[in-house]
Amino acid sequence: MKQIISFQGEPGAYSHQACVEVFPSQEALPCHSFEGAIAAVQEGRADMAMLPVENSTYGRVADIHTLLPESGLHIIGEHFVRVHVNLFGVKGARLGDIKSAMSHTVLLGQSRGFLAKHGIRPVIGADTAGSAKHVAKTGDIAMGALSSELAGELYGLDLLARHIEDNSHNTTRFLITAPRPAPVQREGKLITTLVFQVRNLPSALYKAMGGFATNGINMLKLESYMVNGSFTATQFYADVEGHPEDEGLKRALDELEFFTSSLRILGSYPMSEFRSNLG
Repeated sequence: MKQIISFQGEPGAYSHQACVEVFPSQEALPCHSFEGAIAAVQEGRADMAMLPVENSTYGRVADIHTLLPESGLHIIGEHFVRVHVNLFGVKGARLGDIKSAMSHTVLLGQSRGFLAKHGIRPVIGADTAGSAKHVAKTGDIAMGALSSELAGELYGLDLLARHIEDNSHNTTRFLITAPRPAPVQREGKLITTLVFQVRNLPSALYKAMGGFATNGINMLKLESYMVNGSFTATQFYADVEGHPEDEGLKRALDELEFFTSSLRILGSYPMSEFRSNLG
């Protein structure tokens, strides 16, 4: 039986591309919002959700940091997508025909150099795949779309220029989430993701982090953000190497719990091989 993976955006969005790359034989379910993608799993309409959590150029996806801890979903994997920007036109169009190009403001910003070089006027669209869909519907030979190759293929557009982004290393990290934790093989490298709030004590964060240092735990990421708009309630999101049942990480978490008012583990999952190529 095919499993269903929900994602935010139109078919052909980069989140859809992530679904296809990880689960090529499964069904992808487009949703209008991150809340919708999460709700599809909570309500049983999808088996998993593919959620972008951070981008190497633009930083964290704030909505996911807020929604995921309260969702009840568990992280079971991670996946990295290189954000390659491509210029598409309607059937028969050539690069010289394109006078304007539509896309999400982020992709337009990532392709300023190419657009300026070719005298193409940027036009802001709701999203990347939606822009490709819109251009296909208009049939305007002078209007292009910036999107993923998947979107161009889905909407029957001609590829006019490939990988036109100014920053060739732009990458989005996705989290694969499910209603229940997945059984984890302990042989390879693992990541554990957690969120916590420190107690209102002097040097509480410093002391809370001490357990990771003394137990030799590599912290891959630590971010802070306000909870519910409060200037006094700060939540921390952390990715650390290891599994909670590993002796060192277990001791570090025990020490962390002593200095926190809340602590939740969102998941333990295999580390992506993509990380081995990072500098």
